[in-house]
Amino acid sequence: MNVGAVLRFALEAQTFPASDVMAATGLTRSTVLGLCDTLVEQGWIDEVDDSREAGRYGKGRPARRYRLRDRAGYVVGVDAGQHTVTAAVAGLRGNVLARISRPVAGGNGSVRRTTTRAAVDAVLAEAGARPEEVFLVVVGVPAPVDGQGQSPAGHGFWELMNPGFPAVFEGCGRTVVDNDANLAALAEQAHAPGVTSFATLLSGERFGAGLVIDGKLLRGRHGGAGELRLLDMVEGVGSSEGLGFLARQWAVAASKARTLPPGSALARFPRADLSAEAVFAAAAAGDEAAQGIVDRLGERLARVVQVLASLLDVEQVIVGGAIASAAQPVIEKAAAVLQELFYPPVPRLVASRLGADGVLLGALECGLSMLRAQPLQFAPFSAGTGH
Repeated sequence: MNVGAVLRFALEAQTFPASDVMAATGLTRSTVLGLCDTLVEQGWIDEVDDSREAGRYGKGRPARRYRLRDRAGYVVGVDAGQHTVTAAVAGLRGNVLARISRPVAGGNGSVRRTTTRAAVDAVLAEAGARPEEVFLVVVGVPAPVDGQGQSPAGHGFWELMNPGFPAVFEGCGRTVVDNDANLAALAEQAHAPGVTSFATLLSGERFGAGLVIDGKLLRGRHGGAGELRLLDMVEGVGSSEGLGFLARQWAVAASKARTLPPGSALARFPRADLSAEAVFAAAAAGDEAAQGIVDRLGERLARVVQVLASLLDVEQVIVGGAIASAAQPVIEKAAAVLQELFYPPVPRLVASRLGADGVLLGALECGLSMLRAQPLQFAPFSAGTGH
């Protein structure tokens, strides 16, 4: 118990004098110094220059100081998206040591498993880490996930997105699978702790929300909180298709119907290149056809936001995912529609500052938080590098 208490403190404080451990744990000086010596031997922490040499003390007995070893073990985060897998590895101080992305070529679970394991192996090699030094692998998937890491059966897409990942990472410590929007919400919570009730809305191909209410992430019995299938029944929305998907589809449809004005920037794009980013950039530059698409998307987004606000009384909705920064014209339109059509209070609507990295950073944050809370549950006592 005492080893766990000191190790938890070290994981949070990262650099600290022994006196701070004494104050936090209530343990005696001799006990703390003995436990710190043990953790040094096990490779968890290093002893650093004493406080007198560091300029903190001028008289009396100098305090011994310690620093968490960043490479005593590793946490791997994975954003296993529909089309791309991105993996990153972090040390125990949270420093991202390497990251890698791989396209998912093919539409079956076997390909996803193979691609994801290959990405993790590659990112560990780039970071100079071995699989047996990994404490946790946290994987974010675009599907609801229950407490056992499983997605509900009977929905082909969900089963494809979550094709049994825990068995994929044998030899890499413990594997945790979670919904991608939930992990994005955890990342937003870590980077903006002052907001206690908010929704992180992933809005690329499909809408999905990570919901934090009164500081706690909502999951639901089957992990389906925030799935937003109810949007099929919302007037003015009609489906959970996301901003990126619809911007692309509507631009292509206008091109095929030859309704784009000759002077439109969108008319100069081959249909295969009509991306959501191209639409949003054209709208920001004043293109009338692109602005029409943005207005439609803004009205749709406003209704989605109002549904979340009405059900959960959130104070803020964060538009996340790779589309977030490009979608600023849509967000501005939606914010105006919220003020015009709906009763106050309406939530603030903002673009995520994390963008495409939200899920990945959330996966790392999830793993590090679990490790800090119960380090000996995920790592053996002698898990330090080289011991």
